[in-house]
Amino acid sequence: MNQAMLLEVDGLEAGYGKKRVLAGVSLRVAAGEIVALLGHNGAGKSTLLKTILGLIPARGGEIRVDGTAWASGDPAANVRGGLAMVPEGRGVFPDLTVVENLRLGAYTVGERATVIARMADVFDLFPMLAERRNQVVRTLSGGQQQMVAVGMALMPRPRLLMMDEPSIGLAPVVVQRVLETVRQVNERFGTAIVLVEQSIKAALGIAARAYVMKSGRIVLERPARELLAAETSWWEMY
Repeated sequence: MNQAMLLEVDGLEAGYGKKRVLAGVSLRVAAGEIVALLGHNGAGKSTLLKTILGLIPARGGEIRVDGTAWASGDPAANVRGGLAMVPEGRGVFPDLTVVENLRLGAYTVGERATVIARMADVFDLFPMLAERRNQVVRTLSGGQQQMVAVGMALMPRPRLLMMDEPSIGLAPVVVQRVLETVRQVNERFGTAIVLVEQSIKAALGIAARAYVMKSGRIVLERPARELLAAETSWWEMY
């Protein structure tokens, strides 16, 4: 891999109360790379994303961005430093309009002209949202709400976007549309993406590499095309 490393996680440990969830997780994400993070429910995938963002304090290990230790206990500083996350369940403000949600996503962006320009980029990426810019988000379809969530995360123009189960609860045809959006975000903005996704085949179809987690550990790391070619045999092992 010739790209510069954007995110480096080494021996990361974290949990809730006395429960340890992450047991020495290490992974790498290069600048502009899409990495799939796979594993069964309870493997620790969401906890890993939240710990990288700073929502859960790390108990051990190290997180580095561009080779510099990450301020893991300060989510706002991490967002300003180029990290964003689309949480499971979308994390939109359902009683506000599309435009109001996007403005909230730009809370770290100072200049009004920049906010307007980035909102225009979101509407260019999602023409469907442009048509519904003044519509209350709770009246949108599930797929459209996911577009709003992605749009909010893109407003600060992150270098690394983490997405936690973006297709959950969506119809299969909408899942394909959402994952195609992930590819478009990567290609258009050069955003590195860590994708936690239950639709394994679809996720591997857009990722360069994949990590598999089990019981708070990384148990497998391979190029996505290799896992895709192997189909289900490796999945049954974990």
